[in-house]
Amino acid sequence: MKEQILSGELTEGEMLPSLRQLAKDLKISVLTTTRAYNELEEEGFIQSQQGKGFFVMSSGSELIREQLIREVEKNLTSAIQAAERASLSEAELYDLLRLLLEVEKDA
Repeated sequence: MKEQILSGELTEGEMLPSLRQLAKDLKISVLTTTRAYNELEEEGFIQSQQGKGFFVMSSGSELIREQLIREVEKNLTSAIQAAERASLSEAELYDLLRLLLEVEKDA
């Protein structure tokens, strides 16, 4: 679920399956699903609403934002390492990033 939230597959405010339904669907114990939901709530990915269920938190949530920033850092580190292997200069790498940002804006 964490990956689905970070990727946007599960959207802000979306209601998640009940603990019992998720346990049944995954063929695991309700205790296991309860632990998983509690962990996701502690990490700021979901929130519980008494009597209503569990819902995906806003992507503006500070904890979700921090997770997304970590993902960006990891991907940029990989890109920098690949650029070094390709012998790209720092200027060429910046130019490539600017170009990709422009293409993304136009998409």
